Amino acid sequence: MRRALALPVAIAALPVVVALACAVGQEPVALGDAARALLGLDVDADTRLVVLDLRLPRVALAATIGAALALAGAALQGLFKNPLADPYVLGISAGGALGAALVLVFGAAGVVAAPPAGAFLGAAIAAVLVWRLAQVGGVMPLGGLLLAGVALGLTLSAALSAVLLAARERAGDVLLWLMGHLGGARWSEVGAVAICLAVGAALLLSKVSELNAFLLGEDVAASLGVPVERTKARVLLATAVLVAGAVAFSGLIGFVGLVVPHAVRFATGADHRRLLPVAAFAGASTLILADLGARSVVVGELPVGIITGALGGPFFLVLLRRSLRA
Repeated sequence: MRRALALPVAIAALPVVVALACAVGQEPVALGDAARALLGLDVDADTRLVVLDLRLPRVALAATIGAALALAGAALQGLFKNPLADPYVLGISAGGALGAALVLVFGAAGVVAAPPAGAFLGAAIAAVLVWRLAQVGGVMPLGGLLLAGVALGLTLSAALSAVLLAARERAGDVLLWLMGHLGGARWSEVGAVAICLAVGAALLLSKVSELNAFLLGEDVAASLGVPVERTKARVLLATAVLVAGAVAFSGLIGFVGLVVPHAVRFATGADHRRLLPVAAFAGASTLILADLGARSVVVGELPVGIITGALGGPFFLVLLRRSLRA
């Protein structure tokens, strides 16, 4: 019964969280008025401006990025049979960070679209590199994929440090971006991330049976007729698209892709037919709430990456202790 209710509960929770996030802020709006504005009902002009024009794009961006990171994390944890895997384990995020930093420091920093474009390109190049580095004779061992991702991530992180050292006057801008942010969200950004989310989700949902087979081991999956190498390539491609879209428009937001799938698995079990959609909705709600905290805990706002790290780390430790005792 609990597993059957997990998806309806996750779906029902999301509009409530969206309404709450659109109501709370430095200019508070009654929750009922926020809901009326979201439903297109009659509200005053000021409420419509605050809810629909100022807050809703940011909430929508948080929802799409949270869903993308949670989906990527759930798929990688299933592929590697490791609940500690997360979307940043393959070095794709490090490539995105380096790409954005290069643009911010040396490129067209005054062009609004330049840092996201640099981040997306950097993430895409990193995904291709890790895929090529992990292949041996046309085969991509999962252990080799993981090690190649870690090694590439460390190398790209070192390059990022060198970029920051070479241009200290712009280091503050880069560090602020790296902390994760959702401020100044625009509908064009939401649309771009939504496209990445749709593509990545479609790729993963078409491979749920194969991901379930991977839970039994790569050799067992192959004996069951699963096209092992094609499945690994498809999951890697989907993860790359999801992470690149998220990193390009938010910077580095940790723990969502690690904690949310791990927590959801307690309610859904390991079956990816339930796990993936529930993780997407739960990831969307989680990042919306984290961003709400980021713009509410202090005057002004904190980077949302600080909130997810501060809350996600202890929460994951609690989940880890619980799983070890089970």
